[in-house]
Amino acid sequence: MKALVLAGGTGTRLRPFSHTMPKQLIPLANKPVLVHILEDIRAQGITEVGIVVGGYADDIAAKLGDGSELGLRITYLRQDAPRGLAHCVVIAREFLGDADFVMYLGDNMLPQGIAGIVADFRTGGADAQLAVQPVEDPRAFGVAELDGRRRVTRVVEKPAHPVGNLALIGVYVFSARIHEAVAAIVPSARGELEITDAVQWLVAGGHDVRGSHYTGYWRDMGTVDDMLECNRELLRTLTPCVAGKADEASELVGPVEIGVDTRVVNSRITGPVSIGRGTVIEDSVVGPDTAIGDDCVLSGAGVSYSIVLDAATISGVEGLHGSVIGRAAHVASADGGGRRHRLTVGDHASVHMLTT
Repeated sequence: MKALVLAGGTGTRLRPFSHTMPKQLIPLANKPVLVHILEDIRAQGITEVGIVVGGYADDIAAKLGDGSELGLRITYLRQDAPRGLAHCVVIAREFLGDADFVMYLGDNMLPQGIAGIVADFRTGGADAQLAVQPVEDPRAFGVAELDGRRRVTRVVEKPAHPVGNLALIGVYVFSARIHEAVAAIVPSARGELEITDAVQWLVAGGHDVRGSHYTGYWRDMGTVDDMLECNRELLRTLTPCVAGKADEASELVGPVEIGVDTRVVNSRITGPVSIGRGTVIEDSVVGPDTAIGDDCVLSGAGVSYSIVLDAATISGVEGLHGSVIGRAAHVASADGGGRRHRLTVGDHASVHMLTT
């Protein structure tokens, strides 16, 4: 079995961060989204991975390389423009050959993993296995209708009047039969080859398509709020590890991860918190559900339920909550005020907080 990971999206809803980095490389719990996904794929015994890339191809390749550090062999597949999920299968045809494969959307997070979905496919003998989960408003998703034996009877993309509430959540397992399906469909009204149309072609042709109910946490990484919520979910499974140093005046409470060459001085850190390498935290308070990247500096700062990316500086600003601070950004207080703040600050930005 192989895997096909789709990482060509532009992430317009995650601006300003997606102006300077692909959303698939945004770190959650100090690990890029794509790395979380690839580790999940490797856990299923899959080592051959094709990654569909777009405008940020060089950034993704620079981060992941040939995949050997993750125990994988990665092939990069360039998509010149967003042409639909089924088009990704078309351009991956040579890589995939006639192998069964997992197709995994590169901006979806399923922290509990896809083992159950892959196992259902391997034991059930279907031509397609679709991961589904109930949602409150199925009109925003592809929706699968299942019979009592979990066989898919119909798939509809963003139905105006949905019959059920089982959304497709971005993980599919296909046999080679899917290539026949994608070759048979035509672009939709928005000019894309829709994977739902290909799946529906299989259903209409009497082929075996089944659904797998995913009961774990699932998040489509579309917005800053999604980032923060998923970061919190991932931190709940954090294994405490202090590779850096915390002085005697500092207090670590709960699960805390501190990277190599990081120093914590006269500060209180309440986990779950993940802190990267080479960071300095001094005279600061770091609250739960926070990830702080490599080479950051926090001085006289207070931050909780937030993500601070690499090389950012926060000085004299307390009460940061629900914030995302970009790479090499500088957030400082103009007067040492102590109000509560929520910030979304892009890479290399400089913000000076003034309390009046």
